[in-house]
Order: sequence, then C-alpha cells, then structure tokens
Amino acid sequence: MIATLLALVNPGDEVVVFEPFYENYGPDSVLSGATPRYVSLEPPNWTMDISELEAAFNDNTKAVIINTPNNPTGKVFSLSELKEIARLCRQYDVIAITDEIYDQIIYGEPDAPLVHHSLMTIDGMRDRIVVINGMSKSYSVTGWRVGWTIAEPAITEAIRKVHDFLTVGAAAPLQEAGAIALSLPDSYYQELADDYRARRDLLCQALDDTGFGFTVPDGAYYVMADISAFGYPNDVAFADFLVEEIGIAVVPGSSFYSEAERGSQQVRFAFCKRRQTLEAAASRFTKLT
Repeated sequence: MIATLLALVNPGDEVVVFEPFYENYGPDSVLSGATPRYVSLEPPNWTMDISELEAAFNDNTKAVIINTPNNPTGKVFSLSELKEIARLCRQYDVIAITDEIYDQIIYGEPDAPLVHHSLMTIDGMRDRIVVINGMSKSYSVTGWRVGWTIAEPAITEAIRKVHDFLTVGAAAPLQEAGAIALSLPDSYYQELADDYRARRDLLCQALDDTGFGFTVPDGAYYVMADISAFGYPNDVAFADFLVEEIGIAVVPGSSFYSEAERGSQQVRFAFCKRRQTLEAAASRFTKLT
C-alpha cells in the first residue's frame, strides 16, 4: 500500500478513504504527501452514502482506497457500490487502489453464498486500478509479509521502483512457499471459509447473548461491535476493563476513524483464533451479564 501511494500520489493530491478503515490507509496517504478525504460507512450495516462519496471526489482526487472484504467491519462491497465508485473514478480520472487481502474469506449464507467482486472487472477500470493482495490471510502466514500488486504496466513499473527502496524484496524461501500455496485446489478455500464461518457464528452468538450491538460480518474475520449498552465513557476505557477484569482483548474502535469520537462506542473483535480460545472468551463474557 505505501509503495503504491508513494509511486502514484504527489503532494497536493487527495485520496478518498472509507471509514472505519484499516489503520494504515490514512497515515500512508499523509506520508505520500496527499490529503485523505474520508467517506463514512454507516453502522449498523456499514452502508455507503453515494452523495457523500460524490462530494469527496473533485479535480484534486488522485486515488480512492477500497478494502473489500473490509477490515474492521467485515463489509463486502456490493457490485452496485463498486460500479458507483468506478463511475466516479472514470469521471475524475482517479486511480482505484483495492486491498483484497480477505478475498477468500467471505460468507453469506449456506444457501446464498456471497461473491467477491473485484473493481478490476468493471468496464473501464482495468487501466486505472491497483489490486493489492498477499499470502497473509488466506494462508494464515501474516508474519511472512509476502504480497503482490496487479496493475497495468506503467503503474506496476512505478510501484516496483518505489518498492525496491522500501523493502527490496521478501525472503526467497517464503516466496517459493507462496507459489506452492497458490496452487492449492478450490476445496482449500471452501474449507477455509467454512471454518471461519463456524468461528464467526460462535463469537457472534456470544456477543449477542452478552448484549453487544453488531452486524454479522459478510467477510474477513472481525466483528465491529457497539458497546453503548455497557455504560462506559469511551472505547479505550471499555477495552481496558475487558482485558484487566474479563480477560478478553479488543481493539478500541476509535483507532479506525479520523476523529476518535466517531468510534468511541465501538470495539473490534477478531475471531481468527483457535476454537478453544473463542469458547473461553464466550465463557468469560458471562461475567458481563
């Protein structure tokens, strides 16, 4: 992400970022000399307001960052939403940067599975997009930091030049292992999603029983939960209480917003844990009821 932004964005440019957002997007934009323009995804369903999105685009807009499935909300952008983003990218000559690291962790319902749509597949976007992905989530190797971008030749050439001065390259043995992982059969990805769905349902049932407000995530492995029912002044105080008194760690919601107040009654849970860990958490939640 930082290599892409440094390669494509200049001081004075603007970058549209949906919030709540993965923590790097705003700072990466700033480090690249750009000004982030935030567009809200509104709870509980994390809906996108088209008029707010349109207002964020202007002649200074250089890029828009889309993370689908989304961290921290678990939102999966619909095809109609992506088409609206694509329309504005074409209108203002904007590059779309899509973080698709969770593209294989997507749920829906057993009888109505969701489909991950890449913005790259929409008409007119192939030459104005950078798709970012990697090994971390689909193969449970987040510490390897092996990833890739897909873009048209002029863009990828610029990204490679910048990347060479940032990290040079990932360790060769890890790249070889990644190449093998990419040859795994489709059944691997189905089992991955099914396994995470079971963990999601376990955590969500515990959260529901305890009184948290939340929307069941459609993808990734996070739940963004509302904590207003518990009467704490802010997310940080509640997170401190949870870890010190209950023995459960969460990420304060304010860390995913440009203005801390917007996330002051939210926390993010992660269910990329062993089943025994999630069951222990469910048991500890009973102390809150």
